[in-house]
Amino acid sequence: MKAILFAYHEIGYVCMKELLDAGIEIPFLITHEDDRNENIWFRTPKELAEKYKIPHYTPASLKEEKWIHLVRKENPDYIFSFYYRFIIPKSYLEIPKIAPLNLHGSLLPKYRGRQPANWVLINGEKETGVTLHIMEEKPDTGPIVAQKVVPIEFEDDIFTLYKKLIDASRILIREVMPDIKKGKINARPQIGPSSYFGGRKPEDGLILWENDAVSIYNLVRAVTHPYPGAFTFFEGKKLYVWKAYPEEKEHLSKPGTIVNLEPLQVATGRGLLRLERIQLEGEPEMDWKDFVHSYKPHGKVLGG
Repeated sequence: MKAILFAYHEIGYVCMKELLDAGIEIPFLITHEDDRNENIWFRTPKELAEKYKIPHYTPASLKEEKWIHLVRKENPDYIFSFYYRFIIPKSYLEIPKIAPLNLHGSLLPKYRGRQPANWVLINGEKETGVTLHIMEEKPDTGPIVAQKVVPIEFEDDIFTLYKKLIDASRILIREVMPDIKKGKINARPQIGPSSYFGGRKPEDGLILWENDAVSIYNLVRAVTHPYPGAFTFFEGKKLYVWKAYPEEKEHLSKPGTIVNLEPLQVATGRGLLRLERIQLEGEPEMDWKDFVHSYKPHGKVLGG
């Protein structure tokens, strides 16, 4: 079997490794250049390509005729997309002899679109997963080949959830590999309620203290390291909240008010948020005790 691979991220790395271990021929890899503004905490498929001496390319646009010609010339059985960040045009999807397949980081048809792992945490979901599906012109809508469910614990943050999704992706590809090598693709239509979510920007991490403590906690854990972080303002400076925990306690204080110093608790629209790891703009990340010792912020109000 021969496959052209479009891939990026740690999930792209582990899925590419499963293809190689199964003896799938990969004539070349199409991937991305690393973004210097992004925290590259993961391995990339490019590293595997270099190890296995597989040519790799980073086209700025797949609409250039030379790239579709390169793919068509290989006459592949499959096209695989593993966390590749660009939309693959319809002209490519018509090339493979068996199927174009994409791995999406949610249980489709829920959480179509960008950054589903962040969104499921923001929305307080109890489970998510990964879906291997046939690619169609409209992203994330094609028939489902296989899914793997991933439970979400209340203590999970974006990093621990990604580790679960990485493991689930590896296992899913390994489990479907016998059918893939036989060219046997059994797919079912996507049924049930669907949802779509767009990409997120760093400024979307602004904490709205009028929200309840659990909702703010969900935002904090969804955009903590390696993402840009949830933030508020303290005495005119950005204050990043890297780790926190909600406490359902009654209070009469204005949302955003620091009501206790031991532990460091902030009033929200409902309940308190206990701050554990924080960082003032331009300073190192610190434990809450260091913040309290340095700034003695009792009664101060966080926010815009």
